[in-house]
Amino acid sequence: MDITIHRPEELTETHLGAWHRAMDESPEYANPFLAPEFALGIGRHRGGARVAVLHEAGRPVGFLPYERTALGTGRAIGLGLSDCQALVHRPGVSWDVRELLRACGLSVFEFDHLVAEQRPFAGHMTGLFASPVIDVKPPGDGGYAQWLRGAYPGLARTTLKKERRIGRDVGEVRFVFDERDPRMLRRLMRWKSAQYRRTGRMDRFARPWIVDLTEHLFRVREEHFTGVLSVLYAGDRPVAAHFGPRSSTVLAAWFTAYDPDLHYYSPGLMMHLRTTEAAGRHGVTLVDLGRGDKEYKDWLKTRELRVGEGFATRPHPVAAAHRLWRRPVRGLRNTVLAHPRLRAPADRLLRTAGTLRTSRHGRPERRTAP
Repeated sequence: MDITIHRPEELTETHLGAWHRAMDESPEYANPFLAPEFALGIGRHRGGARVAVLHEAGRPVGFLPYERTALGTGRAIGLGLSDCQALVHRPGVSWDVRELLRACGLSVFEFDHLVAEQRPFAGHMTGLFASPVIDVKPPGDGGYAQWLRGAYPGLARTTLKKERRIGRDVGEVRFVFDERDPRMLRRLMRWKSAQYRRTGRMDRFARPWIVDLTEHLFRVREEHFTGVLSVLYAGDRPVAAHFGPRSSTVLAAWFTAYDPDLHYYSPGLMMHLRTTEAAGRHGVTLVDLGRGDKEYKDWLKTRELRVGEGFATRPHPVAAAHRLWRRPVRGLRNTVLAHPRLRAPADRLLRTAGTLRTSRHGRPERRTAP
């Protein structure tokens, strides 16, 4: 098998067409994070972005997007942002991991949301994790809303009651699935940034390149990747918003946030329900909620996929050092997340730190301001 290495912007129309066909031929590769458009977006902001193209009989049959450092360590493209990673390939294609890493000039390739069906990488996975999804039309009669009412009748009644209440208190509720006003995207990023700070998490939108990437992906409108901004309004007031990419059949739940002054109405949950229902009317069959243990995901999911975390390596001193440094950090995080008795105190500690940080530094003007 021949392997060539390209910067994302160097991919030809032949490459892009073959990549899109590979996505269409295998349901596990239909996720928009696996589309070339996502790699192209990352490549605009990350100088180490590359794509390994696998060839059989002179034809491109597989694509691995990744990021490479000067030391020759690699990571799945958009690691920390992407909720789905894979070497996207035509059915029946296989590869040797060490040969692939050698062609890429990598001593190690780190991943954390790798499609579990990637058999050549199986021996390099340090763990498999649940990634909850929503089948927009689950098994049985009726649609998703009817399934949810049957599975969680109390949750459904409470959510509808709160939606009626916000309609009375604030204004008539309306929902826009594909909002094209960039001001609403900037508002979502401000809400999300404030949420990150309140809860003690890393503020992704404090990084200008992530803001620029999000704004770029918002403008992409292709069959295999479209940036979709959905907004829930009460009257003329935005209440909650979600931005995530979609392919022809899969919508990725990426950034969801809401007006914190209206938190008692549970606008985030309303947002997820409205988005899922509307996505089904626009041809989506699966909503990917992303890896992670959250109560709302347990409520909303119809089933789970599996994604892998790990390090593919070849013999090299840098690979050994990288693994020794990164694996304990990931192991500690996964231990905390897997045990509610540890996760709850850790979450409270992060929230306390976020409160102290916000009160100490105030609310500085953000890069996302209109």
